[in-house]
Amino acid sequence: MRKFLLFLLSPGLLFAQQTNEPRGEEGQFTFDTDKPFKLLTLEEKIDEPIATKKKKPKPRVFYGIKTKKGFARRGYGNKMTLELFYVLKKRNQKNTGFARDIYWYDYRRAEVRKTSTFDPKKGVLLHGPYKKMIGDATVEEGIFFKGTKHGRWMAYNVQDLVENKSKYYKGWPKDSYVTYYDPNERKHLKEVVPIEYNEKEGYYYMLFEDGNVAVRGEYKWDNKVGDWIENYPNGKRKRIIAYPQDPFDKEFVPYIRIEWDEKGKEIYSR
Repeated sequence: MRKFLLFLLSPGLLFAQQTNEPRGEEGQFTFDTDKPFKLLTLEEKIDEPIATKKKKPKPRVFYGIKTKKGFARRGYGNKMTLELFYVLKKRNQKNTGFARDIYWYDYRRAEVRKTSTFDPKKGVLLHGPYKKMIGDATVEEGIFFKGTKHGRWMAYNVQDLVENKSKYYKGWPKDSYVTYYDPNERKHLKEVVPIEYNEKEGYYYMLFEDGNVAVRGEYKWDNKVGDWIENYPNGKRKRIIAYPQDPFDKEFVPYIRIEWDEKGKEIYSR
């Protein structure tokens, strides 16, 4: 029987304390003692949108997927903001599924949006090179993979000086940790711990062996925030654990907000 969370009893309160905190390259994880992999080590060659060198690159084809060119513009004169990008040609393609930030072009609002969910009826995912300009100055550039930041991203100020540079793997910061059920083949993901600037930042995932989500929650500034959700192996919701919305709220005590049995019947609510 797999144990995803360890529950501790405090005076008048039952709350969850996770036991899967990474501790560098030798971190202990929930399932076993496999060493976690840093995402960047899984695919080092992510800067170039075209992987093959044997064939002449096809225009508007990135990571083997056809795209079409687009742009979004607002403002006027020297303060005009212009975004140049590519989007998936087929609107029914889904995003990678686990990244917190999804970038897409909203046809109705005629703008690039960043959201946690994506509805293909409302727009299309960004995929391929991206550049953002204010006037004649480039302020941000990088590449997207199915709606997520991928590879190297650069941010500049209006004086063309580098303000920030970062690297992503399909939406995950490069320093994130992952473990697998099959660490040699790396086909069946167990757990993803988002790490950015040496702190946990972003969505955390733990998966069952069949790929369904067992636990999902969000970190901000190295602290759990909002609702953390657990599921049963059959896909039904198990419980929701409430954490503070403000990561620096030290007075908030985490608690189980609602719980169900394996058949979906509510057995506890607060």
